[in-house]
Amino acid sequence: MLDTFNFLTKFVQNFFMNINSVKYNCRYFKGYIPCKPNKLYEVTCNNCEYYEPTGKKILIIKLGAMGDVIRTTPLVVKYRSIYPDSEISWLTLSPDVLPKNKVDKIYKYNETSLFIIKNTKYDIAVNLDKDEEACMLLAGINAVEKYGFTWNEDHIWPATPAAEHKLITGFFDNYSRLNTKNYLEEIFEICHLTFGKEPYLLNYNKELSLKWTNTLKEKSNGKTIVGLNTGCGDRWPTRLWETDYWIELIKLLQKNNFFPMVLGGPPEDSLNKYLSGTTGCYYPGTYSLEEFFAITSACDIVVTQVSMMMHIATALQKKMVLMNNIFNKNEFYLYERGVIVEPSSGCDCYYGSSCKRKVPCMHDIKPEVIFSEISKLSSD
Repeated sequence: MLDTFNFLTKFVQNFFMNINSVKYNCRYFKGYIPCKPNKLYEVTCNNCEYYEPTGKKILIIKLGAMGDVIRTTPLVVKYRSIYPDSEISWLTLSPDVLPKNKVDKIYKYNETSLFIIKNTKYDIAVNLDKDEEACMLLAGINAVEKYGFTWNEDHIWPATPAAEHKLITGFFDNYSRLNTKNYLEEIFEICHLTFGKEPYLLNYNKELSLKWTNTLKEKSNGKTIVGLNTGCGDRWPTRLWETDYWIELIKLLQKNNFFPMVLGGPPEDSLNKYLSGTTGCYYPGTYSLEEFFAITSACDIVVTQVSMMMHIATALQKKMVLMNNIFNKNEFYLYERGVIVEPSSGCDCYYGSSCKRKVPCMHDIKPEVIFSEISKLSSD
């Protein structure tokens, strides 16, 4: 009898379902296919106990380099803490690095995504890219509050006065050199927020990471695993460290009971094979981005020049020795898990792609100095 009653109740509720009863603001609403509760439990909007209304609709525009996308993710953590029921969307050229369980809608930059975004109303829209297309997009978006960089009178413009500092330091090197704020402090201020050490987010495969952790534990015989990221991309080759120095560092690590492992992408494959062949250190080879994240997650300490690896290691909460020469070191925040090492003689080519010196300043960062910092981090 009870089963019959429940069936009839559900039948009546579903039968009298109409378009005005649809809860469009539900987190599960798809708009073009049945939602998850409907598929699993055959409930509809007028009898659904799984209804979760969304709050503020927030859009983040950060197209740029993959590392820049990763280091902007603390904003998601902050917005979630302020608006727990918010719906957060992100437009990017690097959708694979964003965790789907933290960002509700991830849009890859293309015509379809732009069309959808331009026809959506947002409560908050943030653009942290200085590219023309990103600034123009923010200018044309329908949003109650806009933060970051927009477009006005045929040039980039601050959406609010809070973005002026970041623009001025981007326009003029002499102001950039004087900057004392890290990137996270800057972007939080741009959004009228306060940085509270919110962590990075990263879309990585935990099962794959565990597999690599177990594999490398076995290979290292329990030694401290030090990942040596040998590349830095093509834009600023002035960041590169000397091959002979990598060899010296590897030998120092081997001699002192560490397990060095060289890392990099396809551009570093030849170099890493040479380093491995010369020193006998482990080189896992080149892999997909997902696998690269997993391999990095197995490291205890990461040594890298300023590169995407810096952001990956930060997101994975790894101890890190960061070699920096051409950038303002105040820009980098390592969450008290790392140290920044710079040339003892300074650097003459601020944000430069070529070195003004006969002997590059990176020559001043000696292997024994890097080894000393690794040893300190290992004992912490």
